[in-house]
Amino acid sequence: MAKRDTLPSLQGLSRRQMLRCAGVAAAASLWGRTGGVAASVGDTGGAASLCVARPRQTEGPYFVDARLERSDLRSDPTDGTRKPGVPVALAFHVSRFDDDACTPLAGAVVDLWQCDALGVYSGVQDLAGRFDTREQRFLRGYQVTDSRGMARFTTLYPGWYSGRAVHIHFKIRTAPEADSGLEFTSQLYFDDALTDRVHQRAPYAERGPRNVRNDADGIYRRSGGDELVLALTESGAGYAGAFRIALEMR
Repeated sequence: MAKRDTLPSLQGLSRRQMLRCAGVAAAASLWGRTGGVAASVGDTGGAASLCVARPRQTEGPYFVDARLERSDLRSDPTDGTRKPGVPVALAFHVSRFDDDACTPLAGAVVDLWQCDALGVYSGVQDLAGRFDTREQRFLRGYQVTDSRGMARFTTLYPGWYSGRAVHIHFKIRTAPEADSGLEFTSQLYFDDALTDRVHQRAPYAERGPRNVRNDADGIYRRSGGDELVLALTESGAGYAGAFRIALEMR
């Protein structure tokens, strides 16, 4: 991985930059507003992709650079056991904005980490002494974006722990062999009404009602959490969603 002092700036795109992005393709059109203006731009597959700015958020205390490449995060590779919960199929669409163009970002490493249905993270000793899972690696892993800037995961709807709204952490980095490095860290959130329904089911219900909803979470409230809510649709026994993000490179 490149040294930190060589990392290019990664920032949310301004409204003016997004409008410039919209002008680079003859077929581009304004799509809506999510953290600025989103532009519909053709990708290498001929389908429309969204160039959408998103806010950074804190990494938090539970990041572990496990270097665990896999798409299904539900199992613990140390013993093969699978965590119970409602499955979520999640697709990241990652774009880059530079030279007045918005294009798919291929070869980026997308890391996900989250708690299980009972609010437990793997790979760490809890700061409050609730758990010690330093030898485990469930609900962690990464995928590398393909030529369309896509990375796909199967994970679980997260549970909750005191002081935070329900969320998933993610980090986007260039691969270690890249000439220059970049790193962007943030979090995904969920619709409160949907979380209420999911958390009434087993095994989530064992933990009882959560004590922080989105608007009461300081990180969500101060750092653009409403622009990081993951829209989900029912899919089989669980849910599916796509998250689109554009990173400025300069």
